[in-house]
Amino acid sequence: MAIYEQIVNQLKNTIVTGELKAGEALPSIRSLAAELGVSVITTKRAYEELEKEGLIRSVAGKGFYVCEYNTDYLREKQLMMLEKRLGEVISEAKRAGLGCDELLEMVEALYRE
Repeated sequence: MAIYEQIVNQLKNTIVTGELKAGEALPSIRSLAAELGVSVITTKRAYEELEKEGLIRSVAGKGFYVCEYNTDYLREKQLMMLEKRLGEVISEAKRAGLGCDELLEMVEALYRE
């Protein structure tokens, strides 16, 4: 996964969990780049992606802010992605000869770690 995608996913998660609230200012592109040790171009691309998705908005001369956003919708998108990935894992488990009970045991053990 590209670095900018990792930044996008982290920011989406902070919005869904409520760590970042609607109307809250995000760090400037430069300060976030410095904090993460990545290029300004990378953080700019991440912010552009989030803006395209309607999660943040740019205010000229002031920076980027979290939009009023339907967190239920964002959570639903995350659940859909998770279901897709779980489907792939289940297919792989079946190919490996794992039964449902064995897979559930594995998931429970890993979840509790």
